[in-house]
Amino acid sequence: MNIEDLPFTLTALREAYADGLRPEDVVREAFRRLDAVTDPGIFIHEAREAALAEARALGASAGLPLWGIPFAVKDNIDVTGMPTTAACPDFEYRAESDAFAVARLKAAGAICLGKTNLDQFATGLVGVRTPYPVPRNAVDPDIVPGGSSSGSAVAVAHGIVAFALGTDTAGSGRVPAALNNIVGLKPTLGALSSTGVVPACRTLDTISVFAFTVSDAWEVFEAAAAYDAADPYSRLLPAPVASPPPPAVRIAVPDAATLETFGDGVQADHFRATIARLQTGGAVVKEIDFEPFYAVARMLYEGAWLAERVVAVGDRLVEAPQTLHPTTRAILEPGLGLTAVDAFGGLYRLKELQRRCEELVQDADVICVPTIPTFVTMAEITADPIGANSQLGTYTNFVNLLDMCGIAVPAGTRTDGRPGSVTLLARKGRDALAAAVAAKVEDGLLGATGGSRPAASAKVSDVEADEIAVAVCGAHMSGLPLNRELTSRDGRFLRACRTAPGYTLHALPGGPPFRPGLVRTPGETTAIELEVWALPRKRFGDFIAGIPAPLCIGSVALEDGSSVKGFLCESSGLEGANDISRFGGWRGYMRAQSQPPAREERAYAV
Repeated sequence: MNIEDLPFTLTALREAYADGLRPEDVVREAFRRLDAVTDPGIFIHEAREAALAEARALGASAGLPLWGIPFAVKDNIDVTGMPTTAACPDFEYRAESDAFAVARLKAAGAICLGKTNLDQFATGLVGVRTPYPVPRNAVDPDIVPGGSSSGSAVAVAHGIVAFALGTDTAGSGRVPAALNNIVGLKPTLGALSSTGVVPACRTLDTISVFAFTVSDAWEVFEAAAAYDAADPYSRLLPAPVASPPPPAVRIAVPDAATLETFGDGVQADHFRATIARLQTGGAVVKEIDFEPFYAVARMLYEGAWLAERVVAVGDRLVEAPQTLHPTTRAILEPGLGLTAVDAFGGLYRLKELQRRCEELVQDADVICVPTIPTFVTMAEITADPIGANSQLGTYTNFVNLLDMCGIAVPAGTRTDGRPGSVTLLARKGRDALAAAVAAKVEDGLLGATGGSRPAASAKVSDVEADEIAVAVCGAHMSGLPLNRELTSRDGRFLRACRTAPGYTLHALPGGPPFRPGLVRTPGETTAIELEVWALPRKRFGDFIAGIPAPLCIGSVALEDGSSVKGFLCESSGLEGANDISRFGGWRGYMRAQSQPPAREERAYAV
């Protein structure tokens, strides 16, 4: 393949390197693409010679996961020897060391090409609040590029880099992804260190990852994620491990009354069609009142968090206001009049709304929303710099306030030709689940390159050293009433399979209709359907403590010859039980009984 036609995905680059391509050739090609785009707003600082020097110095790959992969960094994140401006020239300083996450990516073999443009001090979702040339949207220059991580998203969408770092406080790692037809991964707060990042709203900030595909974004996240003792907001989280989605994943979506697209019927139709695709794939969809989430979103530029943005800018707002972009200044100045009373009032209100939001999604694995409610044009943002920006945050502003993770993913093209995008959201620490479901809807071309999106490879996962594999055959399976006993303990789905021959399944008497009993029965040829989940070892004891007699935990032989811990039934509990082995499993039995496999959920109308 001609290097000019080479898609900058991780797989394509690795294959090209295996065929003899050199990292310095890729760096030269990256800058050739940048020059061909003729957009001076993408990068604030280019590092052509430094990147070539890094490429030449790489040596053999030695198993480095991101060897020779070109990337860009938003200019509020430090890179050694490069200026950091946060899109404010008067703020500029030269970084003496790499940000913690940048250092990890470089150690993994990635090559930094430079620093990208942004909404000043990461305040905005439109990408036009910069004193430098405004980056042009890679897909349609009449649309805003999206902010605040505008340059990073545009660089990926044009195929100049394979991935780019942004930041995300209010949606800056997701909105530009939707507007430029790429993936934007916003991890759980504290999963990526903030050391070396200019804060916008420190309690809510995170580095984010832009890439062409969910798989690429996830690999970058895996490489960058680590606990940083020097960052007080870093969290001791389990290492990210990719997992497949459960067969009957439970998805909460805004109901018809609260789905907000500001009159954009094409966007509403595209979202409903995407949800219908998920349902066809086995998802259980639940519509919820989304107003509490919108109420949280409206709080982000009020009270405590507006005051926190003022803290991030420092004395500049008072002593050198002329150095700020006019719109940035207009947004932040009201924060000077806020008091501690205002801040605490906001914190109390957030707690109230957070409880309501948790109640609404307590039975859901993930939430699916449009990444943006509608598109905003350059003309519209010129006419209304603040109002149009606020619209773009409809489905993003609440996420970090509620301590959720999320990933924006292209979901095919809308009927009017504009890119469609949805975001999958999950509770903190469940990044892998959000990414796995996102991969199920990933569709469309690669950014603005016209390249075809590679087929998503099926994820295969195994139990980690700090986990125990547990086989479940009844109501603990995905989409069923007791599955939350696993997910609430950070259980993750591994695979669906069957037992080895020699088991029977029974509907036990004396309880609700979700009490199956699996019994080892020598001589039987039946194999029973089940699911295998990984449960943290520290949560396993708590889990089995709630198992009622005659059920117990024992060793279950699987069809592949392996053995895992799982639910079994004591033979004494079979008196009055009904042998349902002929149905092949609990779901088959439930279908035969004309009972839904989960609490009835209304189909999302299309």
